[in-house]
Amino acid sequence: MKQQLIISGLGGQGALTLTRLLAEAALALNLPVLTSETHGMAQRGGTVISMVKVGPYRGPLIPAGGADAGLFLQPQNLAVHRYYLKPVGQAFVDTDTPGDYLHVDARSLARQLGAPVAANLILLGYAAGQGGLFCDAGLLASVIKAKTPARFKELNLKAFGLGVARAE
Repeated sequence: MKQQLIISGLGGQGALTLTRLLAEAALALNLPVLTSETHGMAQRGGTVISMVKVGPYRGPLIPAGGADAGLFLQPQNLAVHRYYLKPVGQAFVDTDTPGDYLHVDARSLARQLGAPVAANLILLGYAAGQGGLFCDAGLLASVIKAKTPARFKELNLKAFGLGVARAE
């Protein structure tokens, strides 16, 4: 198994949380994993991009045109970071606007849940439900359950499950 993923968003949207969850899922499958994070001006809502490489890779950075999939927590970041995707790479975008990518309006769904910060988990669930990740939704749900603080566990699992359901 080899897969290269990018996660693009703004500071505070949970890109780094998704990176950690994906890395934990790879470790649960006994797969080698490397991660890298770039924090623009994240404290001020600046662009954040992280990379997850699952499989026998040497370095953590993904070259332009090398990513198999991308999770875009901010639709505007598609224009900024799409060049990392392979020509056949899948883009999963948090937006209500159709395009040449797979999309789910995760922010609206998260607001309906009463947890706007859970949009990242809805997008992750959507990508997993579409079969766009190296692991299935069941494993990611287990990782979320194991790694989420108790007070957020139920909500995070609900948000993730909502994303999976939207993919079906």
